[in-house]
Amino acid sequence: MIVLRIKKKTLRLGGFLLLCTVAFAAAGRVPTALPAAATGLKPVYSVERSDRAIALSFDASWGAEHTEELLAALAENDARTTFFLVNLWIDEYPDLVRKIDAAGHEIGLHSATHPHFTELSPAEMTAEIEKNREAVKALTGREATLFRPPFGDYNDDVITAVEAAGLTAVQWSVDSLDWQGLSAAEISRRVLDGAAPGAIVLLHNNGDHTAEALKTILPALKEEGYRIVPVSELLLSGESAVGQDGVMRPVK
Repeated sequence: MIVLRIKKKTLRLGGFLLLCTVAFAAAGRVPTALPAAATGLKPVYSVERSDRAIALSFDASWGAEHTEELLAALAENDARTTFFLVNLWIDEYPDLVRKIDAAGHEIGLHSATHPHFTELSPAEMTAEIEKNREAVKALTGREATLFRPPFGDYNDDVITAVEAAGLTAVQWSVDSLDWQGLSAAEISRRVLDGAAPGAIVLLHNNGDHTAEALKTILPALKEEGYRIVPVSELLLSGESAVGQDGVMRPVK
């Protein structure tokens, strides 16, 4: 059975495919995507593109010891990216939020308190999203357009709540696993091996070796002809379809 759902010029194609990525939690840190239910609603994992555009994204929900170094590496390589921020982090590091925005990086929403959204009621999801949206706007004056569910945890109700808030739900196609304490070389290898046109890379602002890894990743991507863009610039404009594989494709 194929389910067609049209919203804001986007068609979401349904089916019965189970996502099988497995999450491993670390205390206070954000794991990779949890398995999703077989539904017709999917966030964007990657984008079908004819050019070599790729998006790096950083989740920020704990700590900031390495964020200045990370921002310096991005600036040195003239790379703009997307930071998905949680209110718990925003409240503790408002100056860094302003610095991220002033550097030209995009800020996406990542909830107020970083809960498992599939365990919330629709009203609770909406409250988490709106508090997060308000916190970002208060510091930057900007309206966020993207939302990444905490823990990558979603179902139909989550995607519905995100879209009802006028946001696009975003996951990732390349997981650096930097939150696991991998070395800079291991992080770099995972990212560069997984790089592909239209890929969305998951990193964390406070990974132990993420900033160091960027000093290898960014020049290598550019040498391979990639253009590094914020997630919103990677997404397609006009009518597009997000299939059960999570790939956003143009409707032809």
